[in-house]
Amino acid sequence: MAPYQTMRSAAASANAAQIDQGLRAHMNKVYGTMSVGMVMTAGAAWAIGSNPALNALFRDPITMQPNILGWIAMFAPLIMVFAFGAAVNRLSAAAAQLFFYAFAAVMGISISWIFAVFTGVSITQTFLTTAIAFAGLSLYGYTTKKDLSGWGTFLMMGVIGLIVASIINIFLGSPAIHFAITILGVLIFAGLTAYDTQSIKQEYIDHAVHGDQEWLNKSAIMGALRLYLDFINMFMFLLQFLGNRE
Repeated sequence: MAPYQTMRSAAASANAAQIDQGLRAHMNKVYGTMSVGMVMTAGAAWAIGSNPALNALFRDPITMQPNILGWIAMFAPLIMVFAFGAAVNRLSAAAAQLFFYAFAAVMGISISWIFAVFTGVSITQTFLTTAIAFAGLSLYGYTTKKDLSGWGTFLMMGVIGLIVASIINIFLGSPAIHFAITILGVLIFAGLTAYDTQSIKQEYIDHAVHGDQEWLNKSAIMGALRLYLDFINMFMFLLQFLGNRE
C-alpha cells in the first residue's frame, strides 16, 4: 500500500508542478499580449493627438468637442468589446488576437485627444503612476489567498453605473457628477485589476486539466483584454486628477 501511496503522491506533485509551470506561461502571455496592445494604443493616440490636422478630423480644434467621427471613435471600443464577447467562441485564437490588436488601435484613436489637452509630461507621469498601481494590484490578486470572487457582481454593477452616469453627464456637464465619477472610476478599476487577475489565474487552473489548448490560447487573449481595460480606464480616471492641461 505504501508504494502505491508514494507513486500517487509523486504523480500529484508532478501534475501540480506542470500546472504551475503552465500557469506562469499563461500569465506571461496575458501580460505580454496586453503590453503589445498598450503600445499600439499609445502609438495610435500619440500619432493622432499630437497632429493638429489629424486631431481635427475627430474634434473641434478650439473647443475639443467631438464631431460625428469623434462620437463614433468614442463609442467604437465599447461596441467592439460587446462584439468580441459575443463572437469569441466562434473565433480561432489567431483571429481573437488580431481582433484584440485592432481594438487596441481603435482605443488609441478614441483617447487621442488627451495629447492635445494635457501636457506630455503629465501624461507620462500619470502613465507611470498607473503602471505602478496596476502592478501592485495585479500582484495582490495573483498572490492573495483571499477569495475575491464576491467582488465581481458589485464591481460590474459599478462599471455599468459609471457608463450610465458618464453618458448622462455628457449632456448635463456637471462638475460635481464628473468628480464623483472620477473618484469611483479609480476605485472600481483598481478593484477590478485585483479581481480579474485572480479570476484569470483560477480559470486557467480549473481548465488546465482538460488540456484544451485552443481554449487556453483564447482565454489568454480574453484575460489580456480584461486587464488592458482595467489599466486604460484607471489611467484615464487618474489623468483627470494628475493631468496638467496645455
